[in-house]
Amino acid sequence: MRVAALSDIHGNLPALEAVLAEVARLGADVVVNLGDIVSGPLWPRETAQRLMALDLPTIAGNHERQLLTTPRERQSASDAHAAAALGESERGWLRGLPAACRPADDVACCHGTPASDLHYLLETVTAGFGIEGSRGVRAASLDEVTARCAGVDAGLLLCGHSHVPRALRLAGGMLVVNPGSVGLQAYDDDQPAEHWVEIGSPHARWALIERPRPGADWNVALMATAYDWEAAARQAERNARGDWADALRTGRVGRTGREARATQAGAAPA
Repeated sequence: MRVAALSDIHGNLPALEAVLAEVARLGADVVVNLGDIVSGPLWPRETAQRLMALDLPTIAGNHERQLLTTPRERQSASDAHAAAALGESERGWLRGLPAACRPADDVACCHGTPASDLHYLLETVTAGFGIEGSRGVRAASLDEVTARCAGVDAGLLLCGHSHVPRALRLAGGMLVVNPGSVGLQAYDDDQPAEHWVEIGSPHARWALIERPRPGADWNVALMATAYDWEAAARQAERNARGDWADALRTGRVGRTGREARATQAGAAPA
């Protein structure tokens, strides 16, 4: 049984195409999409249409929920760009996506944690951003992840949301895997406290998880696929998102989202 896990595409169509080509080359029995599909200053409608045609097992992330339910004037710049670009068919597809799924026996999927699309499963946001180089986020402890997975009955749990590729085996045997983000390798956020996520390279991230026989342990390959990230960065710049352009080119935070918002508003960055 071989599962390809994709997550957090964020409208990055060139990255998605490169990953799909790798999946086709390597082979998979199931390809699952873990949400946060279109939000961002790239190609939201085209990305949605590409995935609609594939009809993969797909769940909604927090950004699907936000761009469909939050009034436009209160949306983030990334959600607002996607919301304006989508047609009714794409919106209808997003509305129909579940918050969780079971794409195969013994495999469960969620976007954030099993209980929330806004919380990280394998990471924990911490206080003290900037102190001694802290980026305000760390790997979650085994006890933290175990508590967040309470009630899940599966040998393999796939999650996304944090954009950080990571695998953790719990004491009871469940393997928890975040494949990382197909579409965006760095970002800054201020919820629930200020933190930066930086993967360190611009490659599209995904995971290939394989169980050689029923009852065996899962093998995990955390994949990094090259694509035309310069084209994606230029698209972000055309849409006045220098923060995304920097992240797409380097996998690190350059200009922050706060600076980009200030520039769009015609003010000096705080």
